[in-house]
Amino acid sequence: MPFVLVDRPRPHVALITLNRPERMNAMAFDVMIPFREALEEVSRDNGVRAVVITGAGRGFCSGADLENPGHIPGIDGLTLPTIALRSMELLDDVVRALRRVHQPVIAAVNGPAIGGGLCLSLAADIRLGSDTALFRAAGINNGLTASELGLSYLLPRAIGSSRAFEMMLSGRDVDAAEAERIGLVSRVVPGDKLLDASYELAERIAGFSRPGTELTKRMLWSSLDAASLEAHMGQEGLAQLYVRLTTHNFEEAIKARRENRPPDFQD
Repeated sequence: MPFVLVDRPRPHVALITLNRPERMNAMAFDVMIPFREALEEVSRDNGVRAVVITGAGRGFCSGADLENPGHIPGIDGLTLPTIALRSMELLDDVVRALRRVHQPVIAAVNGPAIGGGLCLSLAADIRLGSDTALFRAAGINNGLTASELGLSYLLPRAIGSSRAFEMMLSGRDVDAAEAERIGLVSRVVPGDKLLDASYELAERIAGFSRPGTELTKRMLWSSLDAASLEAHMGQEGLAQLYVRLTTHNFEEAIKARRENRPPDFQD
């Protein structure tokens, strides 16, 4: 059975599942390399307009696999320090690949998202959690730093600096109810309804204009790095003008509202 599954559960929606439930979908290299490849493949698929990622079994992703980390390609002849660098770069590339997906990405967090699993969930655009979801910045518990795979960048931007400091320095568990309260997930739904809720949201997003959703996603991520409000507003304005002047979406939306029907965007 492959460690990563790719399905099309709804029209224009792709589902990518980490499929190593016996290890709580831990981040062995044998899992992360095909996961990165699946992300890149789905991003290139013009029939896909929204993506859902989840984990098989009881967990989303339990972070590093300490018992069976898998094979790191291209390390023959390297010493341990360089092997460590290559492994870090490989996992960093997974987070970057998740961020680079053209389509909006929804993380359906169906259970524990620990260490690197927390990082993967934060690299998605939207997080929905089951009532058994759990989040932990586990590096600090293991005698390391809690800063890995972009966590110290992404987490403060998701939940604020004080909560991020507490979560990363205490190494404590954040359950589903708290995650919803602090904005780590958009909402919590019963576990047996998590995927359906994710698909419904994905289908809603997929029904809008492709350049509209893709540029909105880009602008939201770009805002995290913006040097100033003025600079970011300039980028937003250009993106809005691009869609307004190169499509008929605005006219179609107005016409559809007048005719009391859903809009039919042609892009």
